[in-house]
Amino acid sequence: MISLSRIWGRWAIIQAQVVPYVLLLRYRPMPKQAALIYNPNAGIRDWSAQLAQFRHFWAAKGWTVDLRPTKYPGHATTLAATLVDEGFPLVFAAGGDGTLNEVANGLAGTDVIMAPLPVGTANSFAKEIGLPVRSLLQENRLLAVSEVLATGRVYAMDLGRCDDGRYWLLWASTGADGFIIDQIEPRSRRFKRLGTVGYAAKFLFFLPSFTGIHGRVTVDDQVVEGDFLQVMVSNCQRYAGGEFILNRRGQLDDGLFEVWIVRGKRWPMLVRYTIEVALDSHDLDPNIDVLAGTRVVVETDEPAPYHLDAEPAGKTPLACTLQPGALRILAPATTPTPLFKRAGVPLGALA
Repeated sequence: MISLSRIWGRWAIIQAQVVPYVLLLRYRPMPKQAALIYNPNAGIRDWSAQLAQFRHFWAAKGWTVDLRPTKYPGHATTLAATLVDEGFPLVFAAGGDGTLNEVANGLAGTDVIMAPLPVGTANSFAKEIGLPVRSLLQENRLLAVSEVLATGRVYAMDLGRCDDGRYWLLWASTGADGFIIDQIEPRSRRFKRLGTVGYAAKFLFFLPSFTGIHGRVTVDDQVVEGDFLQVMVSNCQRYAGGEFILNRRGQLDDGLFEVWIVRGKRWPMLVRYTIEVALDSHDLDPNIDVLAGTRVVVETDEPAPYHLDAEPAGKTPLACTLQPGALRILAPATTPTPLFKRAGVPLGALA
């Protein structure tokens, strides 16, 4: 006869062997948290349908996506800073270069990753890193970009920081483009739909009224003084809405600005320079100086408008300092040109 104590002993052994496997079958990894900052009034006509597919896609990858729509200019910066405080490791930013700039200003100097979703007009940053930009053939632009980012890598890129505390990703520039952007911004939604073509038309319309600037450019301990058509502090390779590669030496994590100083007084010379850039012969022009450094100050005899990432930002003097590795970004595993000196880390390895 089997004793009651032996029965209980065997039952305890069975429990010890079986229960862990039952718990394992019931276990589901906790979803990782991400957030999406987007402007519901721009870029996409049917946000609800695209957002549903977008969230479903990332849910299948183990991410829940919290939605944070913007309500006013500059709100994306506030939302991004709030998400940092709430502990979100990944923030999607849906918009154009202006939206990315705002989100970057909220995330700069933190470990939170920014994932760009290009649904703006020019999408220069997206073109820089090789993301698919808006196309009539894409039924869901958020989904098209997500398919690339899901296998992407996380990099730490440099940022520019103005003395007033504002960060920028791509450029800080004064001269012809600062003057034109100051004239045409803010643009209407209808005009933005014309994209780069509309911008180019406005550029040609206002260009004859630009008379150049006279001033001084200081890059670290190098000083250049004279008449300039444009002074651009670059943190990237592309320019003009991402259509042209201007700065082939630029990398997003090389710890240096490249400062392009275009000499001249008359606007027709700028047309010549534009043609040279399109033909990739601008490096040979003796009227174009390129300096590298980490601290740039642009002073002009008369206050001249400047822009940060193609958004009007004030008038000279312009002073900015490079902030190495200040922003973590999610980018495609392979970029169109060598943009990073350091190897990125797969998103999955950080989750």
